[in-house]
Amino acid sequence: MNKTLDYKAMLEVAIEEARKGLEEGGIPIGAALFDKAGNLLGRGHNRRVQENDASVHGETDAFRKAGRQTSYRDKIMVTTLAPCWYCSGLVRQFKIGTVVVGEAENFDGGIEWLRENGVEVINLNSPECIEMLSDYIAKNPEIWNEDIGED
Repeated sequence: MNKTLDYKAMLEVAIEEARKGLEEGGIPIGAALFDKAGNLLGRGHNRRVQENDASVHGETDAFRKAGRQTSYRDKIMVTTLAPCWYCSGLVRQFKIGTVVVGEAENFDGGIEWLRENGVEVINLNSPECIEMLSDYIAKNPEIWNEDIGED
């Protein structure tokens, strides 16, 4: 039976994580890793500020919490924001087949590079994701620039 995946429901998991990050005083970016049937494997959020660790992006947090998988080709990374180059590299390194993006207005990261390299990228253009991050950037430009590697 071929189940139709509900990407909006999957994105809601990532949005919950982004909200959690914001409540903790961090950057509101959340992510979740699902299998091809839509089962949640791991979820996480950007915790760079909270843990004073530049490597804890939303996608890496969700990836780590998913545990070891024998293959990632049929996995779906769902994230509230287009993945940065660091997280895009993670997707390519482990050959994650699909990336669902909440938005790419505030930052488009490496989504074109992912597409050029055979990753299916689905942008849901979520108004909630766009607004949540744009509000954060307006209030915290220094932290945002640090997060994306800008001076």
